[in-house]
Amino acid sequence: MKTLDQFDLTGRSALVTGAASGIGLAYAEAAAEAGASVTLTDVDGDGAEREAARLRDEGFVARAQSCDVAQLDQVAAAFDAHVETFSGCDIAFANAGWDAGNGFWTPEGKRNPDGQIDKYDPERWDRSIRINLTGAFHTVREAARVMKQNAERNGRRGGSIVMTSSNAAEVNEAIVGVPYMPAKAGVKHFMRHMAYELAAFGIRVNAIAPGPFVTNIGGGWLKKDPAARKAWDELVPVGAVAETYQIKPLALLLASDAGSYMTGAHVMIDGGMQLGPVKPLDF
Repeated sequence: MKTLDQFDLTGRSALVTGAASGIGLAYAEAAAEAGASVTLTDVDGDGAEREAARLRDEGFVARAQSCDVAQLDQVAAAFDAHVETFSGCDIAFANAGWDAGNGFWTPEGKRNPDGQIDKYDPERWDRSIRINLTGAFHTVREAARVMKQNAERNGRRGGSIVMTSSNAAEVNEAIVGVPYMPAKAGVKHFMRHMAYELAAFGIRVNAIAPGPFVTNIGGGWLKKDPAARKAWDELVPVGAVAETYQIKPLALLLASDAGSYMTGAHVMIDGGMQLGPVKPLDF
C-alpha cells in the first residue's frame, strides 16, 4: 500500500465530541477532508450544527448532535444515532473537555488566590473531573460498544479511538487549574488500560497530548489578548503557540490505517513545552 493511501478514510465514519470549536473541530475537519462521514457533537448543539453545515457546504458528509459527555445517556444516544445514519462507527475522538479555570497563576503572570488549594471551589473540581475524565470514560465505553458490533454488522472489524489528553498529564501546568492535571493524567492511564483491553477486538486506543493551542479554552483569551499571546509565544521553545490546523496530521495518523501498529501511545504535541519554557514563568 502506498504511504499516502494509508491516510485515506473514504467509506469510514467518525464521531467527535467537543467538535463545535477548537481542537475537536480540527479533528472533525481532518476526518472529513480524508473522506470520512462525520458526526460533530458538542454541549453547544447550535455551534456543532453551524460547523456541520459549513462542512456540508464544502462538499463533505457531516451531521451534528447536541451531547453533554458528562451524561452517559446522551453519549449513548449520540453513538446510536451515528451508527443508524452511517451503518457503523470506525473512529471516535473522545475530545470534549473543560479547562477548570482559576489556575494558580493568571495569563498576566500574577498569583491567583482562588487557584490555591485551600481556596479552590469543590464544585469546580467535581465539574472538571466529570467532564474531562468521566466524560472520556463515557465516550470510550460507548465507542467500544458500537465498534465491537462492526464485524457483526458489515464485516468490518474494530476501529480507532483517539482521546485528547494534555501535556498537563506529564508536566506541571499551573494555569489550567487544580483538577485539570489529575483529570488528564487519569485520561492517559485510562487510555493505556483501554488499549490493552480492546486490542483483542481490533480496536486501537491512543491519546493526543496538546500543549498550548489557540482555542476557546479559558474564554479564548489567547485569541482576544495580543499581549497574552505574545507572552505565551515567547515561552514556547519552537517560538509560538500552535494553531489548531497543526494537530490535524497527528489526528489523521492515529485515526487511519497509517497508525495501524499504534495503540496505547500518549503522543505529545506541545512545541517542546514538556522540556520547559524558554524563560521562567513570572509569578
